[in-house]
Amino acid sequence: MLKKAMIMAAGVGSRLGALTNIVPKPLVPLANTPAMDILINHIQSFGIKNIIANTFYKSEQIQEHYKNSNIEFIKEEELSGTAGGVKKCQFFFDKDEDFIILSGDGLTDLDIEKAYFSHKKSNAIATIVAKEVEHNEVSKYGIIVTDENGFVASFQEKPPTREAKSNLANTGIYIFNYKIFNYIPSNTFYDFAKNVFPSVLNSGEKINTYIHYGYWSDIGSIEQYKKSNADIINHQVKSYIPEVKMSQNGLYVSDDFYGTNFVGNNVIGQNCVIGKNCIIKNSVLWDNIKVEDNITIENSIILTGSIVTEPVYNTIISEENSKVTV
Repeated sequence: MLKKAMIMAAGVGSRLGALTNIVPKPLVPLANTPAMDILINHIQSFGIKNIIANTFYKSEQIQEHYKNSNIEFIKEEELSGTAGGVKKCQFFFDKDEDFIILSGDGLTDLDIEKAYFSHKKSNAIATIVAKEVEHNEVSKYGIIVTDENGFVASFQEKPPTREAKSNLANTGIYIFNYKIFNYIPSNTFYDFAKNVFPSVLNSGEKINTYIHYGYWSDIGSIEQYKKSNADIINHQVKSYIPEVKMSQNGLYVSDDFYGTNFVGNNVIGQNCVIGKNCIIKNSVLWDNIKVEDNITIENSIILTGSIVTEPVYNTIISEENSKVTV
């Protein structure tokens, strides 16, 4: 089995807007647990105990959060691309051994053992974990085109629907042989999809694909963030199943709140105070939030430390009471 893993945790996560103004993307909470915590627990459940992560944006927060863990970190002074960040961690990996790379903001229940067996059987230098997506969604992803044996034939980067030759999305989860470092120059901004994989194919090496039929989400947007929370609440993610409580009209993850009408799927963080006669519908509340009496919060995200004094619909509210419509 694989012995070592790397988590890519350097990204800014600008599409999450106000959320990543407060915390780095890997620490954005999903059903009250940081995304990277969920990922680390999942990796370790397969016996992979040696983990390294590269950091950049709000690096200090990430390293402080994991100060009592055995996770190793490097801090990038400037972003160096997906492959460039992995190259900086080359020292961590052993020659002639395979390792896995995952994104710190990814949510998945991938069977890492099965993916690894596929990689070994293929004798390829790299395996890309792919996920079938709806054909009308292909323009959101890097698309993989395979040959009849499941090896990569070509790539399409966010193709228009009518031009897509496949519906296999690149999840950004990779299993590599150590030889992959031969294709990544040092101290250079380098990307796997744009630089490394084309070079590998041009050299005659093969890239294997492993299709994951379980859950995967990259949490790359506000809409995807809300959907990922709802998916967890509804136990669609096998790698993380929190205690879910039921009210008369919906579900919620939190301490007990008596007298609050929860509708749909909701997450309530720690140390929240919700007043009388409130309705919370399809919303996510982070920690230390106060909601006054007779308030409705619908399809919204309320960030740590906020005080809600009026109804909120389709909005993100931060501690400074700034509001963004979503």
